[in-house]
Amino acid sequence: MPPAPPGPSRTRLSISLGFLVHGVVAGTFASRVNWAEQHLGVTAGAFSVAFTCQAIGSLLAMSMATRLVHRFGVRGALRLSLPLWCAALPLPMLMPNLALFSATMLAVGVVLGVSIVSTNAMGVVVERHLGRSVMTGLHGLWSVGTLTGAGIGTLATWAGLDARIHMTAVALVIVPLAWISGRDLPAGREDATPDSPRRFAMPPRSVVAIGLVGLCSAFVEGASMNWSAIYLGDVTQASDAVATAGYACYVGAMSLSRMLGDLLVTRVGPGGTVRIGASLAGTGGVLVVLAPSPAVAIGGFVLIGFGSALTVPLAAAAGGRVGPSPARGVAGVMTFTSLAGLIGPSVIGRVGDLGTLRASFAVVTVVTVAVAVFATVLDRGRAPTAAEFTTAA
Repeated sequence: MPPAPPGPSRTRLSISLGFLVHGVVAGTFASRVNWAEQHLGVTAGAFSVAFTCQAIGSLLAMSMATRLVHRFGVRGALRLSLPLWCAALPLPMLMPNLALFSATMLAVGVVLGVSIVSTNAMGVVVERHLGRSVMTGLHGLWSVGTLTGAGIGTLATWAGLDARIHMTAVALVIVPLAWISGRDLPAGREDATPDSPRRFAMPPRSVVAIGLVGLCSAFVEGASMNWSAIYLGDVTQASDAVATAGYACYVGAMSLSRMLGDLLVTRVGPGGTVRIGASLAGTGGVLVVLAPSPAVAIGGFVLIGFGSALTVPLAAAAGGRVGPSPARGVAGVMTFTSLAGLIGPSVIGRVGDLGTLRASFAVVTVVTVAVAVFATVLDRGRAPTAAEFTTAA
């Protein structure tokens, strides 16, 4: 007699823990990047090569993720990739030079890409299992995990703790949690099947359209996350403390938006939610571009963060609904959002060099308008229901 499927509360708790743990890894690593740069003794420009390697690794992993799902199912791929992502946390910090550090970041990027696809694909499966939207809340927990990891990292830095010791200790705690998080997850219809594709295939046009909206939103997110503190300091002449506080306000607004987003999705649907959010983000962009003072600019960044935070999670969910399978649909969307991480910094920097950072954020504002215009593509695919999941399983 097969075991009884996990109940809704256990399923939600398991996937929530998975997203939370994933975010802790990201926040922990980000909090000790300065230690790595100083330890290796390289310039900021040279150090950026390592992050480019990580982004390339993540892109390469997208097709690999679908093959893992073919072999092990969504749950199996998640139970493999998430503990590996946690265990890989201290590895780059153990490297003695930039070349080995960058090579390790490439490998870590591959694990990151697979874990991103598998966690988001499982989010789609859980939505079907529960019969309601949960994806934005899951990404909200990821943001909470990021803030938690960054906060612990800040304390470790203040205490003068070696990053290698700090990250190894964190990994020892979260690897078991990552494994436990997969215990009560549903298998779903994406378990290994003989007709699942083994080779890379271009995503269908419906997924491409959703991916382009996700790319635009990820561009807005990345520009604000990476450049908000610099903008506040260089353009509005804010102090370092105020600039840092502005960045914290932006991240906090994103976290709050994602925690509340599922309530709005239930009322107006994914497309309506993204349209409202993009309108808020566009208003924030105008405030940032025209800001006469740090306070006004921070208010603009808060609106950008609150408004743009929901698009990527909802794009991932939409891709999982309309794609040939949850994993392939999510992988297609996440390929586009990963591209934003490669092209975004260079676009913002280049426009800033040719003009000003105000001009750069004028570009960001225009991109939010594009997100609002094309938000309806996220409504494609039927709303998930528990009955559909049960029938498919």
